[in-house]
Amino acid sequence: MARDQGLEELIEAELEDLQGLVRKRMFGGLAWMLDGHLLCGASDRGMLLRLGKGNDGWALEIDGVAAMIMSGRRMEGWVRAGPDAYGDDALRQRLLNGAIAFVRTLPRE
Repeated sequence: MARDQGLEELIEAELEDLQGLVRKRMFGGLAWMLDGHLLCGASDRGMLLRLGKGNDGWALEIDGVAAMIMSGRRMEGWVRAGPDAYGDDALRQRLLNGAIAFVRTLPRE
């Protein structure tokens, strides 16, 4: 898996003012942690977002967004957005805002 620097730059632009954010290389790409919790990631496979178990239904209805599958198993509450979805500025922001809202419900680490 390779990094997608264009996607990384798009995410950076959206999250640049967010307090408590840390960037880490993870999953063959770049991941963003908010208050110690994985928020989202970017790689050549798309944008990974943590929306929370039971909170991902709205996102899965969007063209270009699919459930996150890891080792053949669906990861509840996680979605992967492809270029058609994350390339839309308003949609990318909506997905990231959904991830931020969920992660902020978690205790700080």
